[in-house]
Amino acid sequence: MHRNGRVLLIYTGGTIGMGLNRETSTLEPLDFNHLIARMPEFAAIPAGIDVHQFNTPIDSSDMSPRLWARIVEIIVGHYDNYDGFVVLHGTDTMAFTAAALSFMLQNLTKPVILTGSQLPINQLRTDGRENLITSIEIAAAHNSDGFPRVPEVCIYFNGRLLRGNRAIKFNADGFNAFDSFNFPHLADAGIDIHYHEELILQPDYTRPMTPHFAMDSNVFVFTLFPGIQEELVRHILGTKTLRGVVMRTYGSGNAPQLPWLMDALSEASDRGVNIVNITQCTAGSIEMARYNGGFQLHNAGVISGYDSTVECAIAKLMHLQAHYSDYQTIRHMMNTALCGEITTNE
Repeated sequence: MHRNGRVLLIYTGGTIGMGLNRETSTLEPLDFNHLIARMPEFAAIPAGIDVHQFNTPIDSSDMSPRLWARIVEIIVGHYDNYDGFVVLHGTDTMAFTAAALSFMLQNLTKPVILTGSQLPINQLRTDGRENLITSIEIAAAHNSDGFPRVPEVCIYFNGRLLRGNRAIKFNADGFNAFDSFNFPHLADAGIDIHYHEELILQPDYTRPMTPHFAMDSNVFVFTLFPGIQEELVRHILGTKTLRGVVMRTYGSGNAPQLPWLMDALSEASDRGVNIVNITQCTAGSIEMARYNGGFQLHNAGVISGYDSTVECAIAKLMHLQAHYSDYQTIRHMMNTALCGEITTNE
């Protein structure tokens, strides 16, 4: 495989790229080209580094499908010129972006590593420096045959390399902000970086990477809770533009045995709304056949989300709905692992 010996750093925004203005005591975006030139650590990385910055850095709370498409455009436009890509991103929606990119970059043959930090990179105790340097090292890493070590969309944070569509942000203010509770780490970084080769996806290198840009955002997430009201649920499920629902249920996929709830879900499902069952628990999988509350959901046309994260289920629905009009096809593909995002045990 041809290698260029270079990594492209894509700065979208986020805490990692903010610097403290000593005069105003406010945070403002840094010039990453200038920053890299001032950090001697980068000289030790065995890869050239180029920087592509968003003209206006984005607070990750403002991330959107339009900006996901912009990231894909940047990667596609530079795909042949770099061995890997590092996307600097705010932490709040990083897991959503990582999940979305995993579907938008079909048959990805190069690393795309998302990272960020809890403290700005030019602050004394920042976690950003290690996150950034190790992400670049992983993006440039290759086997003896020249193929990349990790040809996936990943999140690297605090010593953990996680499959992007398996990761969640679980800690708002600690340096250990991300983990993948339903899937092992792809690598762990300490003194050395230990790659878990048997877990890493391997693409078909005889085929090109196929980018996708469209996402259909007609998706809604709602969480079951004791006392949930019929009028509100029916209002949501009856929305004419609604195409997909991620329903966060109890335990292994259970719901209260309320006749009106099952009727409302069944009516929406019959209308072509794709309703995906996701557990409210941090870890674990959906097993709707285990208890009667889950079995009734199955009978109402609700499909299993298996061990998917909420972020991934949303991104996958948005991707599939943008590319398929037939709801039966979407439901089949929601129950199929497209890029390592679910464990179906089939």
